[in-house]
Amino acid sequence: MTSHQNVGARDIDGDVAPVWRLEVKGAIGPGVADYLIRTLSKAQTQVMPPQLLLLTLDTPGGLVASLRDINQAILASDIPVACLVYPAGARAASAGTYMLYACHLAAMAPATSLGAATPVQLGPPTGGEQKDKEGEPQGASDMERKVLNDAVAYIKTLAELRGRNAEWGEQAVREAATATATEALALGVIDLIAADPRALLEAIDGRRFEINGTIHVLNTRTAQVLDAGPDWRATFLSTITNPNVAYVLMMLGIYGLLLEFYSPGIGVSGVVGAISLLVAMFALQMLPINYAGAGLLLLGIGLLVAESLVPSFGILGFGGVVAFVLGSLFLIDSELDAFRIAWPLILALALASLLFFVLLLSMLLKQRRRAPVSGTEAMVGGRARVLHGFPGKGEVLFMGEHWQGHCEHALRPGTLVRVEAIKGLLLELGPLDESKENQDG
Repeated sequence: MTSHQNVGARDIDGDVAPVWRLEVKGAIGPGVADYLIRTLSKAQTQVMPPQLLLLTLDTPGGLVASLRDINQAILASDIPVACLVYPAGARAASAGTYMLYACHLAAMAPATSLGAATPVQLGPPTGGEQKDKEGEPQGASDMERKVLNDAVAYIKTLAELRGRNAEWGEQAVREAATATATEALALGVIDLIAADPRALLEAIDGRRFEINGTIHVLNTRTAQVLDAGPDWRATFLSTITNPNVAYVLMMLGIYGLLLEFYSPGIGVSGVVGAISLLVAMFALQMLPINYAGAGLLLLGIGLLVAESLVPSFGILGFGGVVAFVLGSLFLIDSELDAFRIAWPLILALALASLLFFVLLLSMLLKQRRRAPVSGTEAMVGGRARVLHGFPGKGEVLFMGEHWQGHCEHALRPGTLVRVEAIKGLLLELGPLDESKENQDG
């Protein structure tokens, strides 16, 4: 393929093409991946595409699946992507190191660092741990060796593609090696050190990149920098894919539905609960879910729903709470702190669940102790007024209606009698205990 110079740094009127600035701050997850992939795709469909995508990075790491999706988008980009670890004190740890290696240009601000790219399931080797002849920890399982070797091959591939130090990249994976900005520049891991994005743009003015057979010449000294930071969609996805937020939404959804089951009304709690539960399910399917944890959570949901439909004096309810706590612990299959449900949140919601069911049980017990207000049970013990007849059968006025009654005593019309029992449509009557009525009154 014959290379030719790209004039994309200027439009047909000679204006300098802009630079888009992207920002990643925090753990790399589904929300960040969606934001970066959409922005890279959008940049390449513009009438006047940006001449450079400048990504400022500050991350402790993230999910492997999200990282690989991001790097695939960077490698497929027809526009150069420059990554700057910024501001001072920032880091490109773990997944951030892979992203830095994948970008067309890698830079760091002073007082920043990168490295520690060992897969978190393995963890960095301890000082006294012995290694075999291939540099792998002795005693590692076959799966751990596969994960480690795959990570090494991945970072070496990126290093060879961008002409960076593959040997140090392997050390970052196998030994969790780290480097400061100065060390990274001396090792050939990054291209330059820049104090801020504007300093970086001035330093790389005139640089040439060959992408898919096309030469890109940067004209960044006077280029306008357009903010392409996370939009509302990216912010929303990042928020709901936070495991703590997704967990709270799920609990809110479940309790909203339970409240609707226990006290049907205008449906506010049911609607809020259903929406919260659906959003939580959407967020959780984007996260690395442990199926055992998910199974326990589903069991908890089933037990809580069963408790709402068939009251069991709390047995099913407390079982549901226990299942929820265990499911919460196992739900997220990640060693990263940013993608685990916080212990205080689990304990707080477990306590809230216990209080909820204690309150529910007390309400059920009080309800059982109350006198019936409808049905046959509420009619027994009521007072009726004699119309005619008796002894034997006669007719009485009871609850505003004419009823057939039976009594062995002679009763005068207008006398009040007590309903002793109901047999079909016949009232069994007895004399009214005036002294007891007076006491009750």
